[in-house]
Amino acid sequence: MNVHPNLIALYTITRREVARILRIWGQTLVPPAITMTLYFLIFGKLIGSRIGDMGGYGYMDYIVPGLVMMSVIQNAYGNISSSFFGAKFGRHIEELLVSPAPNWVILSGYVAGGVLRGVMVGVIVFAIAMCFTSVRVPHPLVTLSTVLLGATIFSLAGLVNAIYAKKFDDVAIVPTFILTPLTYLGGVFYSIALLPGWAQTVTHANPIFYMVNAFRYGLLGVSDVPLWVAYALMLGFAAALGALALWLLHRGVGLRT
Repeated sequence: MNVHPNLIALYTITRREVARILRIWGQTLVPPAITMTLYFLIFGKLIGSRIGDMGGYGYMDYIVPGLVMMSVIQNAYGNISSSFFGAKFGRHIEELLVSPAPNWVILSGYVAGGVLRGVMVGVIVFAIAMCFTSVRVPHPLVTLSTVLLGATIFSLAGLVNAIYAKKFDDVAIVPTFILTPLTYLGGVFYSIALLPGWAQTVTHANPIFYMVNAFRYGLLGVSDVPLWVAYALMLGFAAALGALALWLLHRGVGLRT
């Protein structure tokens, strides 16, 4: 049985990314688990017991979707940005660029690695959440599709960051000054109904807000925005970032000297 060369290339790149994640599991999987456990203990148990209900649910239940989604986003982004920039830094990305593999295969392989790490960390964090509260999944398709879309979007964003980065510090700038503030202000720990009007308007410009709420709908059945709006924006971001990443690879921006 003959296998198409593009499928072999896609499998090879994806397998290498997965092997990298598992080889350094102490850096890729353990730290998010420890961090999220502390979030559940401090925000969920200690502070949450004083806050009471949020959106008709216990505070611990309310923050679980946001914390899971936050871990998925951060790890999908971090995986591909560090891996792809490492390939640039080591100059072995050039081997891929001159190979017969088309750019969409290279892009898909790296994105698949980022999505898989995001999903793996999300599953770990979800399992930890089950130790603190009983989590039901009334809308499993919404839950799964939101995780995959969110991980894909931020994998693509991480790739764009890695393409433009010229040194390791450039890879850390976006997560520190853009991704982290957007995540914390994306409704992870609160409902925007608590905010004044101007702050609600600003929050609606935050793409992570829609991902968190779509995922919260999947787990709890509640959302601060209509589900179709969240999906429309997520699909739009995925298409736009995918097109941008393909164009950058085609032009060799930041890759060819």
